[in-house]
This record gives sequence, C-alpha cells and structure tokens, in this order.
Amino acid sequence: MHGYFHWPENTNKQRNCKLRSSKKREEALGDNDLSTLIAMGNLAVTYSRLGEFKKAQELQIVVLEKRKQFLGDNHSETLTAMANLAYTYRNLGEFKKTQELDIVVLEKQKQFLGDNHPHTLRAMGNLACTYRNLGEFKKAQELEIVVLEKRKQSLGDNHPDTVTAMGHLASTYSNLGEFKKAQELKIVVLEKQKQFLGDNHPHTLTAMNNLAEAYRELGEFKKAQELNIVVLEKRKQFLGDNHPDTLISMDNLALAYRGVGEFKKAQELQIVVFEKWKQFFGDNHPDTLIAMANLAHTYWNLRDFTKAEELQLLVLERRRQILGDNHPETLRVAKHLSITYQSQDKLQEAKELRRLWIACF
Repeated sequence: MHGYFHWPENTNKQRNCKLRSSKKREEALGDNDLSTLIAMGNLAVTYSRLGEFKKAQELQIVVLEKRKQFLGDNHSETLTAMANLAYTYRNLGEFKKTQELDIVVLEKQKQFLGDNHPHTLRAMGNLACTYRNLGEFKKAQELEIVVLEKRKQSLGDNHPDTVTAMGHLASTYSNLGEFKKAQELKIVVLEKQKQFLGDNHPHTLTAMNNLAEAYRELGEFKKAQELNIVVLEKRKQFLGDNHPDTLISMDNLALAYRGVGEFKKAQELQIVVFEKWKQFFGDNHPDTLIAMANLAHTYWNLRDFTKAEELQLLVLERRRQILGDNHPETLRVAKHLSITYQSQDKLQEAKELRRLWIACF
C-alpha cells in the first residue's frame, strides 16, 4: 500500500475513487460546475485524512476562489471553503495564514448567524486553537471559556462538542502553567469519552494521551507512562506505525521514560519519531521541530552535549524564522540551548542567549 499513512486499504480506495470522479466531472462539466467543486472539496478532505496536506491545499485554494467568484464572500459555502483551507494551513504549520482566515470566518459567522450559533462557536474554537499554535495562550483561553459555557448551556455537559471544548480549554491551561486545572478537566474528558465512545475510540485515546501529558506536567511520570503505553499500542494496532497520532504517542512515551530517568529508551523512540516526521512532513514542520527539540533534550540528559547543541541550533534557527524571536517555543529552545552551552563551559554564548529569553519574560 502506497501513500503517507498506513490507513486502512478502503481509505486509499476512497481517495482513488474520488480522484477519478473529480476528474470525470471536470472533463464533462468543467471546473466551474457546482458538482465539480463539491467533488474537488471532497477529494481535498480525503487528502487531508491521508495526511497529504499539500495536495489538499492546492484543491482548497481553487475551491475557495471559485466559491468567492460565483457565490460571493459571505455565502455559507464560501465560509466553509475558507475554514477548510484554514484547517489545512494549520496542519502545514502555517499559523499566520490560518489566523487570517479564522478571523474572517468568525466575524462573518457572528454577523450573519449570531454569537450563539453552532457554526459561530466552531469558528471561535478554531481561532482559539490557532492562537494556541501562535503562543497567544491568554487570547485562546478567553475564547475557549466562552465556547465551553455556551456549549454547556445549549447542549448539556455530555454532548461531544461540550467535551471537545473542555479538552481544548484544558490544553490551554497546560500552556499557561495551570497544571492542576488542566488535570481536573482532562480527567473529566477521559471519563466521558470512555463512557460514551468506548475505550478504543480515537477521541478516547486522544483524551488518554492528554491526561498522560497532565501527569507528566505534575511530575507523575509513572502514571503518564502507563497511559502512554496503552495509547501507543492501540494506535499502532488501529492506525499503523507511521500515522501522525502514533508518532505523537511514541514521542509522549519517550517523554515519560525520560521523566523516570530511562534516557536510552527515550532516545531510541525519539530517533524513530524524528526520522519519520522529517521523512513525511519535512524539516520545518512544527512536529518535526518538536521531535528534534525533544531528542536534543534527551541527548543533554545523556551528557552528549555536542549532539544536543547541533539539534538545538537548528531548532532555534527555524523557530526564529517561522515564529519570530518572542514566540514561547523560540524562547524555550533558546533557554535549553543556553543551558547546553553552560554545560560545555561556553559561557559567552550562554550569556548572549540568556539575554534573549530573560528579556521576554
């Protein structure tokens, strides 16, 4: 089976079927026909599910331009096309482009549907997610609190959209260092996902993964390790070894191993994760950089300071280029690199980097 992920065979068949269907419609009806645009949009969704985000992006740009041309900027189908393209930009790590589209969609949904409409709340949640990606955690928190309150009010505590909103707010609490609040919400989310979806549902596994992260943040590495092992085994079973969710699970288990001092086990997993992210998404993708930074930290734990420095320099250069000097991720790697310099008695280099990250806190 070819392609990026080891998805079930019928997913690849679905892509091939939709590709043939889209081409036939375009040949018979032209690329401006409504049914051609629908087929093109569906094919883009399939590409996204397969992780082929560049292909999805190319189609979604065409669909959005045609929707604007024939339906206008404010039509619901145009806004859906805009939101889909924003989602793809997010997966490609192009967060500024995502933000621009998310803001437009939210403003228009509020204008035409009101503050409480499900589409408005979805748009608000998407923008909050983008703020999180950009390191603007307070902005994300403000939006997510609103979304959660409105979801509870209109749908109740147990609705999937309410539980999703709760999970997003919990992630932002983690980003803000409010780890106890994050843990409390993540426990509730996992219990509800198990109750309503079962132990093996992707949403349940995501909730389990997120709770493991909360345990790590609180220093409870054994609890985190137990959950991470379960999640990794199930994701390998259902998604295959190369799926992004499997790779994230593998990296999280490595972090748990590192927390209990099993640095060699962590290193072995992190090398695999880093190589696969590079292979499938390229050197500059956010998840590749996270994997690189995590591996560098483990090299530092193993006192292999030269390898740690090499990776941290690459990550810092790319973080500055993509996110700017003041983004939390840039500052985090600058801090870690300064510690690595200190460990090698490169005191002048360490001092210069410390100025960068201390000035921003």
